[in-house]
Amino acid sequence: MSPTYFLVINGRPEGPFNLEQLKALNITPGDFVKSAGMDDYKEAREIAELRELLGFTVPAFTPQYFGSFDQRLLASALDWFFVAGFCIIPAFLISVFIKDTGSHLLIALSLLVIIPVIKFIYHIVMECSPRQATFGKQILAIKVCDMQGKRISFGRAVGRNLAKVFSAIPFFIGYLFSFFNKQQQCLHDMIAGTLVVKDRLF
Repeated sequence: MSPTYFLVINGRPEGPFNLEQLKALNITPGDFVKSAGMDDYKEAREIAELRELLGFTVPAFTPQYFGSFDQRLLASALDWFFVAGFCIIPAFLISVFIKDTGSHLLIALSLLVIIPVIKFIYHIVMECSPRQATFGKQILAIKVCDMQGKRISFGRAVGRNLAKVFSAIPFFIGYLFSFFNKQQQCLHDMIAGTLVVKDRLF
């Protein structure tokens, strides 16, 4: 007997449907289904039988384990602290040996440019590295991957961090997108095709 599945449509479970009926409904990999032998609903791409029938790819991570907004915010704060410290400490040591007030002001103003540039480069290098994460993200046990859960390329890391401009303007609204989609993507993640996931699942 062909297995049957219940399918969540517009927030409500409907069915049961057999495999041919599911195929005719053109379900997507992220649609939630449940068979009689399952304890809870799963995404269609998590079920081997449906992957084979509908050509879905194997998920590289458990869908509900994405980096949360508070984890990402704290990781960002830590990264700002690390990068600022990396830049400010040498600047301070240099200024100790310079008595000219104008030079002190120039050093302070230059940090306003240097720190964001260093942080931009730092994020790119760390996110496309084997660790897939900045030091802040590593402390919070989250990392960046593509939509298949794989390490991102250098080019994608550049694109992701450039796209943060759109998340920040205006009023950081793009970061709030993470509250309104299942994969908790910010706007720059959507643009770059990236995810932030909890590292402990890999």
